[in-house]
Amino acid sequence: MFGTIKDDLILPFNLLNNLFELPEKIKFNQPINSADVKFLPPVTPSKIICVGRNYPAHAKELGNEIPGEPLLFLKATSSIIVSGEKIVIPEQSNQVEYEGELAIVIKKTCKNLSENDNALEYIFGYFCLNDVTARDLQRKDVQFTRAKSFDTFCPISAFIETNLDVSDIRLVTKVNGEIRQDGRTSEMVFSVPFLIQYISNQMTLKAGDIVATGTPSGVSKLNRGDICEVEIEGIGILKNPVA
Repeated sequence: MFGTIKDDLILPFNLLNNLFELPEKIKFNQPINSADVKFLPPVTPSKIICVGRNYPAHAKELGNEIPGEPLLFLKATSSIIVSGEKIVIPEQSNQVEYEGELAIVIKKTCKNLSENDNALEYIFGYFCLNDVTARDLQRKDVQFTRAKSFDTFCPISAFIETNLDVSDIRLVTKVNGEIRQDGRTSEMVFSVPFLIQYISNQMTLKAGDIVATGTPSGVSKLNRGDICEVEIEGIGILKNPVA
């Protein structure tokens, strides 16, 4: 079931087509108290594409150069959880870190866009994402797949914000109430439109696919018992305990 959030109520609606082809006029059903439902991931992507080192200060804190073109990698779709669910630290890692990010949800098939195309037309909306990373395994393996793809390593918001200018909004990550990351999307090396255009020339983006746009500086270790929150201006808060 899908719906629109208004205060503490969910206004559910029936989908004749899919989520990405909403009619202009939606017929809502009886409101439901949000406290009475279990939230599921709002999309089932064919892939999760992540952009590395897209904030200069984050690249610097890890001892890396700022890339000349987007550094892309994938996370396993099986790593997705939603707000409230537990991030589980695996036995294989002694250094699991948070990475708060703005994530994009693709609206329709997107392939080989040119600089003259309007990439924003292919975006359905945005949500908070935590690109949880086993940093010690990332260094050991060199490539990112294992370090990024453990189960529970991709917390995402249960809600998609469909009407927002994300060119300059604040992104904050807190651990146990303490601010650890504090950045703005205007600091990104590669903008949202450019990322969509660039990625579409490397692989076909499909409706429901997720693009994570990179993280600001301030990443550090998560410990069992921590509460990690990713808050993005205009979108909301993604909150997960660590187990």
